[in-house]
Amino acid sequence: MSVEVRDAGAELRPDPSRVVTDLFLPGESSPGSSSRTEQVVARVLGASRAEIDAAAAFLAGDLATRHPGLEPLIRANARKVHPVADDLDDALALVLGATFTAEYAIEGAALCNPSAVVDPDQSGVAEGALRVIVSLRSIGEGHISAISFCTAVIGPDRTWDFDRRERPLTRAAISEGAWTREHLRGSLEHDGQLTEVAHAVLQQLPPVLRATDIDRIIRSLPGEFFSHAESRPRVEAVRLVGRSAYEATFAPDSALSQRVLLPVADEERHGMEDARFVTFTESDGTVEYRATYTAYDGRTIRSRLIVTRDFREFFIHRLTGPPARTKGMAIFPRRIGGRMFALTRRNGETISLASSGDGLAWRAEAPVYTPSGLWEVVQSGNCGSPIETDRGWLVLTHGVGPMRRYCIGAILLDLDDPTVVLGRLEEPLLVPDAPQREGYVPNVVYTCGGIVHDGVLWIPYGIGDNRVRVASVGLPELLDAMRPLP
Repeated sequence: MSVEVRDAGAELRPDPSRVVTDLFLPGESSPGSSSRTEQVVARVLGASRAEIDAAAAFLAGDLATRHPGLEPLIRANARKVHPVADDLDDALALVLGATFTAEYAIEGAALCNPSAVVDPDQSGVAEGALRVIVSLRSIGEGHISAISFCTAVIGPDRTWDFDRRERPLTRAAISEGAWTREHLRGSLEHDGQLTEVAHAVLQQLPPVLRATDIDRIIRSLPGEFFSHAESRPRVEAVRLVGRSAYEATFAPDSALSQRVLLPVADEERHGMEDARFVTFTESDGTVEYRATYTAYDGRTIRSRLIVTRDFREFFIHRLTGPPARTKGMAIFPRRIGGRMFALTRRNGETISLASSGDGLAWRAEAPVYTPSGLWEVVQSGNCGSPIETDRGWLVLTHGVGPMRRYCIGAILLDLDDPTVVLGRLEEPLLVPDAPQREGYVPNVVYTCGGIVHDGVLWIPYGIGDNRVRVASVGLPELLDAMRPLP
């Protein structure tokens, strides 16, 4: 049975004018080079008055309109590289700070892999319509990924309209995340860092703690912990794990589409990829938004967690256990039998199930689905969190076949026992045929989560790891097309 898939005619393309500013240290961006900070500071301080005044005028004029509130950030960068920057006159301090500031286009390379959830704010939406929040993977210089957002309105008929994305972009204020002592212990063990140094620190920590508590305990350790060469990296490893949890808070007056989550923790410094957001309802009725994303440090990957209730305050934390060592986790929207569940990818090719009591420490449960069609012969994985229907858990999947061609398919899992596959589509829903073949990475269609509204499944998806379009399919029609596994 074939399924009719409609294109919504809506598209998002990468916008290189969506930029943020960041600290720039000459030399550190080139492998093998050393910092040239002192030399550059000396050159700026030795520049002529006329040069300084001209540069300051440019900064105050042209760039101030592009980055409202830029001056405090630039002055902060000046203080980072010059200890007496506050003693400089205004123009010189501004030029010095700007010399160590750079713009970064968050989607200068590509925009892709969206997920969608219901917006908690439905004010002003027409009857029969629904406003949704869409998370996006924004890829910039150096193939570094960040997480950005926009909104869209579905309906009231079978339409999808992206709202205008506001500028300028705004960065979050970053603060220390909270740990429980047991979660910290589990994270150190997960990294193979549960050493004697770690035990010495853990024994003195309170049940709930932050990175400053870890630093305080480390400072109180006996000198023997620092006198041996092998101990020093172990001390730093404890510090690094403690700093990996953080909170990101945006200004209340910022629009959702102005907010961007950029890498903060060491383990995500090369990218925050493919966030799969889901509206999660706890057993007591509490509702929050959870997302897993792939953190990349340049060598290894791991799955990490984002929790928010309003998309303004984000709590970002580590996950532990074997499932956290893979990419592409997708959390179920509620507990089953008192436990949280998530879909993962075992052995790089099989959709598997993981469970957790607290949403932080995960254990592997069982394989769920192994590739069976030629279009998914290389591997299969989820394409977002399961969607609850009256017939079962609907899971969008991706399959990789010949020519590394990524397609989107679907399977249906039992509501009470999600290891049981009730049915699957024998052929993919979406394929990267012309004109959806070309892009940053050719032959790829991929989504991180669809949404159902008025009996229609909406699938925002990335094309060629480059741009985003939207497709829709009738939910009853899709479920009727499912066939039992052979």
